[in-house]
Amino acid sequence: MNQELLIRLFRSIEGDSSDDIVKVAARIIEEEKKKGHTKVAFRLKDILDRNLQNYAAFSGELKSLLPKGVSIPTDKRYNIPLASYIDREHLRHHMILPHEIENKIHRIEKEYVARERLGHFGLKPKQKVLLYGAPGCGKSMAAERIAWTIGLPFLKVRFEAVISSFLGESASNLKKLFESLNSFPCVLLLDEFDFIAKARSNKMTDVGEMHRLVNILLNLLEDYDAPGILVATTNFEGIIDPALFRRFDEIIELPKPGKDEMLRILKLTLSSIQISKIIDWQSIINQLADISAATVVKIANDAAKLAIIEGNNRVEESHLLKAIEENRIYD
Repeated sequence: MNQELLIRLFRSIEGDSSDDIVKVAARIIEEEKKKGHTKVAFRLKDILDRNLQNYAAFSGELKSLLPKGVSIPTDKRYNIPLASYIDREHLRHHMILPHEIENKIHRIEKEYVARERLGHFGLKPKQKVLLYGAPGCGKSMAAERIAWTIGLPFLKVRFEAVISSFLGESASNLKKLFESLNSFPCVLLLDEFDFIAKARSNKMTDVGEMHRLVNILLNLLEDYDAPGILVATTNFEGIIDPALFRRFDEIIELPKPGKDEMLRILKLTLSSIQISKIIDWQSIINQLADISAATVVKIANDAAKLAIIEGNNRVEESHLLKAIEENRIYD
């Protein structure tokens, strides 16, 4: 195996020093040393050591959050956690949304906060939410914002760990993950979950394993009664199995921003730098038709960087126009 492939392989290795995959990696390093490839061996060891340190830090931080007796399960074969934890301070929560969408998300947050009062009347808060829409419109960010607002830990399902090439393991991984959260209040994000939720009539899916996985997912969503909130996102709601839609308490489309939202996003993103007072904002917005919120943010950031690079700590209209031109390919 050549050096580049080895480096790519080692960057993907995570786990504890006692895991089989880590032991194999250590043997590869020793073999490289024996061959006289000392620089390669040193680089591989450095990558492996950093990965093990990051994994240990992740495991320790996550364990400190979990109630006694609760743990995030790992896949059977490589011992990789089936979900990743994102610390509260790294959660994105400043969002600019159309008024109607903002109200719907705020309603989910308020219902969770009032869950005990609702329970006195035999009512439950919305716990299963599906967010759909074009890429870059804030679906994943909305999930993070919900977790931040209501103060719950945020976990993101790692589909690369859940999905296995071995028969039956994918369904087993998914069931283990859901079962582990039965007593752990958190926001669980199934990002781009159409990856495992494609319609069973879709001829492109594997007739056996993927159909079984969709059936398992149907049952898990039907029975979901954990103390937190599950949020699923997709860019392609048209390919999701129709039966899954009925399992969600709330289905929200996150649209591309309108002109008012675009202007607010631009000004919020540029709030840390001085902005010229003679910018024709209406002209700028007219050139941003039908683009995602993420691209609007990128344009604002690029304009700010252009201004700073030119030695001008103030964003001018010319910087915005140049950033728009450079970013036309993204949407």
